[in-house]
Amino acid sequence: MFGSLKQLFNRAPQADRPAVPAGQRVYAIGDIHGQLDLLDTMLAAIAADDAASARARTTIVLLGDLINRGPDSAGVIARARALQHDRDVRVLAGNHEEMFLFSLTDREVFRSLLRHGARETALSFGVDRAAFNAAELDEAQALMRDAVPADVIAWLQGLEDMVIIGDYLFVHAGINPAVPLAEQQTRDLRWIREPFLSHGAPHPLMVVHGHTIVDAPEERVNRIGIDTGAYRTGRLTAVRLEGTDRRFMEVTVD
Repeated sequence: MFGSLKQLFNRAPQADRPAVPAGQRVYAIGDIHGQLDLLDTMLAAIAADDAASARARTTIVLLGDLINRGPDSAGVIARARALQHDRDVRVLAGNHEEMFLFSLTDREVFRSLLRHGARETALSFGVDRAAFNAAELDEAQALMRDAVPADVIAWLQGLEDMVIIGDYLFVHAGINPAVPLAEQQTRDLRWIREPFLSHGAPHPLMVVHGHTIVDAPEERVNRIGIDTGAYRTGRLTAVRLEGTDRRFMEVTVD
């Protein structure tokens, strides 16, 4: 399989734009959903772009929903954890990480998650395909629970809900516009759509988020959405932030 990179936009800095602190560079990556091939292609593109740019303190932010739907959730988790040993990587919890953790012990959550990629996730952790397909609900849940290592569960439980860098706030789904940032509820940060998506007034910080699939990066006056539906479209999107400059990167795997 061959990866390709597209620079979607390369706009000149604007003085009135939100900014990251001088000497820093941020790459935020949208929802991966078990697509390790796309993640690896994006990480290679980021490494090349970073190496070709002026020296800076670089942070990579994964916006959550690393898992489910796609074929290699276990591989995506392993890659993210390994990357954290080599560089500054911040990982947010999405609604799929939340559902996955609950599904290990809650029968009804597991039943619901089967419609959203639990089978693919279980297989990626080494569960036998035939055994899982033949199992009753409780048996299938036990197969997945037994297959996921304790250190992976602990890592998922320790993921962040928000990251602030300069004038940018990174969250998985969004924020409740009526609530101060310090009082945001976890459920909103991981699940919200409305009234966040249609809110037109500025937020205290520019919000960078995933969760809601868009055809192309969505830039509003108060938010930037970069979930381009990797598991469905074969396209993974990131935004590169440095000073007031903002660029989008998209990778595909053919």
